[in-house]
Amino acid sequence: MPAVVIVGAQWGDEGKGKATDILGSRVDYVVKFNGGNNAGHTVVIGDQKYALHLLPSGILSPGCVPVIGNGVVVDLKVLFEEIDGLDERGIDTSRLVVSANAHVIADYNRTMDKVAERFLGSRKIGTTGRGIGPTYADKMNRIGIRVQDLFDEKILRQKVEGALELKNQILTKIYNRRAVEVDEVVEELLSYVDRLRPMVADTPLLLHDALKADKTVLLEAGQATLLDVDHGTYPFVTSSSATTGGACTGSGIAPTEITRVIGIVKAYATRVGEGPFPTELFDADGERLRQNGAEFGTTTGRPRRCGWYDAPIARYAARINGVTDFVLTKLDVLTGWDEIPVCVAYDVDGERVEEMPMTQTGFHHAKPIYEMLPGWHEDISGARTFEDLPKTAQEYVLALEAMSGARISTIGVGPDREQSIERHALL
Repeated sequence: MPAVVIVGAQWGDEGKGKATDILGSRVDYVVKFNGGNNAGHTVVIGDQKYALHLLPSGILSPGCVPVIGNGVVVDLKVLFEEIDGLDERGIDTSRLVVSANAHVIADYNRTMDKVAERFLGSRKIGTTGRGIGPTYADKMNRIGIRVQDLFDEKILRQKVEGALELKNQILTKIYNRRAVEVDEVVEELLSYVDRLRPMVADTPLLLHDALKADKTVLLEAGQATLLDVDHGTYPFVTSSSATTGGACTGSGIAPTEITRVIGIVKAYATRVGEGPFPTELFDADGERLRQNGAEFGTTTGRPRRCGWYDAPIARYAARINGVTDFVLTKLDVLTGWDEIPVCVAYDVDGERVEEMPMTQTGFHHAKPIYEMLPGWHEDISGARTFEDLPKTAQEYVLALEAMSGARISTIGVGPDREQSIERHALL
């Protein structure tokens, strides 16, 4: 059976959690393959709202095995807080599996994240301060701590000592902060071992065997294409690979196993943190999108920057990820506009550019070229077929499909998992 990838096709917060939840009842495994608790997925089931930060969205689907893959960085305190919160609400979390090769966020990583961001001042990246970037940096510098290291105290202590040799010099001599004690770090990490041990597995082998046994595996990205460390709006990106390529390295699944890539796009665009955003709105329309769409970060509560749909970005994401199907979310938020602008190209220093500019400078200078599409005023939250939508809403969807590089297979018309229109089967 297939491995299916879900990726964000904008700057995140597109509704990947809802899309994963919709598919959860049809798949056997849901794997989070990158990121950490620096992003959140909100899932609404009936009158219940769940905010997930580190756990895969599949944790809410009975019978589905949720997996935290090797490409994720894990804050163990957050992990168990999330598990406890779901347990208290009657959600079965006993199926959760954690990769032995996933890296662990130590307290000193959170400290380094916060002090470095403050030190940058006006040049800050806009991180969440949760230690994600420093943990990935440790991974690439080969001084990181993996989940499996917690089961050998001698190795754990050696690794913590090695990491702190340099970090304590930076903390005390550059940032004027106190040095971090090795014993404190080791003691905290070891406190999680007994509870963590039963969850840990060789997840690449687990997933390989699942695919060989004709199980369906869904690979769920944190963040999104335009925040990918290689293909995003660098340096205003996350520290991991949030694209289809990252799904392979972050899970241990071979590229040849992937049969479908589902890109999630909002019917407009949002962004959190610093960085270029050509269609960003600073007027009443932007505030209306923010309020109507409840555009406030699941993890941080920060107001999201809002703007109109950007077709060149969607085409870029379709190309980078090999998107076969788009899920268009939050179409209902656009109800009430007489006309809806859609960015179809950019003006970059007087030249019309149809695709995402190659350089950082070009993208910073890009001004949106809009095409105006007719809006609608009817309430579409109860629509369950494409034909239920007003004619102009149908035309809006078809126009986006024509300019975005892949078919739009599912349309979200509200926050609940049932408020969806399926034009083409995703699985």
